[in-house]
Amino acid sequence: MAIDITKIKGNPSIISRDVRQFDAQTGNIYEALAIISKRANQVNSELKEIIREKLEEFRDSNDTLEEVIENPEQASVSIFFEKLPKPTTIAIEEFLENKIFYRYPDSENSNHQ
Repeated sequence: MAIDITKIKGNPSIISRDVRQFDAQTGNIYEALAIISKRANQVNSELKEIIREKLEEFRDSNDTLEEVIENPEQASVSIFFEKLPKPTTIAIEEFLENKIFYRYPDSENSNHQ
C-alpha cells in the first residue's frame, strides 16, 4: 500500500486514547497493538523511501563532508516531512478508521474493514 503524502492526516500532537477502542476490532489489545506496530513500521519505511528520493534530487556529486551548502528547497522538504504526524500516529488513525487489512496466517480469519 503506497502512501500519498498529500493525504496523510492525523494530529501531530499527543492524544490520550481510550484503550477499549483498540481491542474493539480484534478482541485483544495485544493483537491490536501488534497490528498497529506492523503498520507503523510499513509507514515509516515508505516515508523514509519518499524523503530519500526527494532529497536525492538535491544531492551534488561534488559535495563533501567539509563542504555542505545550505539549500533552501532541501530545507523546505525536510521541514515538510518533520511536520508530518509520526508513523505510529498514522497507523493508529488508520486502525481506528478500519483502514488496515490484517489476517491471521494460521487460520482463515481475516479482516478488512
